Amino acid sequence: MKGHVRERGAGNWYAVIDTRDPATGKRKRKWHSLSDCTGKRQAQIKCAQIISDMKGGTYVEPSKITVGEFLDRWLGHIKSQVTPKSHERYSGLVNQNIKPALGGSILTKLRPVQISDAYTDALSGGRKDGKKGGLSPRTVGHMHRVLKQALSQAVKWELLTRNPADAVDPPKVEWKPVSTYDLPQTAEIIETLRGRPIYMPVLLAALCGLRRGEICALRWRNVDFDAAQLSIVESLEQTKAGLRFKSPKSGKGRTVALSETMVAELRGHRAQRAQDLLKLGKRLAEDDFVVGHPDGTLMPPIYVSQQWGYAIAKTGLAKLRFHDLRHAHATHMLAIGVHPKVASERLGHSRVGITLDLYSHVIPGMQEDAAKTVDQALKAALSGRQKPVG
Repeated sequence: MKGHVRERGAGNWYAVIDTRDPATGKRKRKWHSLSDCTGKRQAQIKCAQIISDMKGGTYVEPSKITVGEFLDRWLGHIKSQVTPKSHERYSGLVNQNIKPALGGSILTKLRPVQISDAYTDALSGGRKDGKKGGLSPRTVGHMHRVLKQALSQAVKWELLTRNPADAVDPPKVEWKPVSTYDLPQTAEIIETLRGRPIYMPVLLAALCGLRRGEICALRWRNVDFDAAQLSIVESLEQTKAGLRFKSPKSGKGRTVALSETMVAELRGHRAQRAQDLLKLGKRLAEDDFVVGHPDGTLMPPIYVSQQWGYAIAKTGLAKLRFHDLRHAHATHMLAIGVHPKVASERLGHSRVGITLDLYSHVIPGMQEDAAKTVDQALKAALSGRQKPVG
């Protein structure tokens, strides 16, 4: 394989590469534009690099495909590999944030500095909702993860030799402990909302740690009163296309033990649901939803959040999200000494590290208790080893 450079017009350099067709053995000559070269010496260096890359199998044919065009193609490719909700999030980040900043760039000419500058601009003024200000570091971090994943696919498709996003660091996100309710506040919420439609969803979140979608998908056949446990086997997801049932977030089901209080509440709730349906000429079935509308139809997750918002606004408590009731259950467990592994399994986290990362603000108190317990045990052991005098 040989090559040389040629200038066509003032400053328009090209690499001319001679190769042979592997099938026929005939000589082929290919011209490669060196538009970023400003002189013959620079063009010769670039030509040598192209020949080296071609011999090593790492050369990517120059293409005029833009970052925006590639991202549209990637969104179509990734659609079958993620949930509809995740695809909606990816599409939103791509169309609202990434394409406006980088979509016009030629894919093969995308450089780390361009990506870094795009993140800086997004932080200072990247909002697309008409309001002033920039995106949060967390949102820009989501942009980075999506762009990096997409460009990794471009490398696999041999559209790029390397991923330019690998050389860019996303903005640092300041860690903040999750906002939640303490035990007295949780008790106040339970008493205040007793008898309201939102009452049972609140109990399942605050006393069992269930996610909103898991609550809406729970059926009576998933409740074992004799064993005092729930089986979480699916979740209800809300997308722009409508509602769909899917596997729980971790990808697998789990069993959640019920307290005596929760068993009693569920028994009473089942009896009331049976009476309400009987008035409509229906019998309660095992396939019916534990939480649903009065006529037995399923309750969308967004409706749960709306009812929670209306209810908590009438109290003097902090107006947190419905999901923060799940956080409350987690912090209560860890604060009273429940092992993180047990808490992780109850919450349905895929690994215990997620639990420890989310609720690390509770861990210091646990460490102090552990230090005291070990100290007491050590003192008792040392005392037992002391020989009586005389």
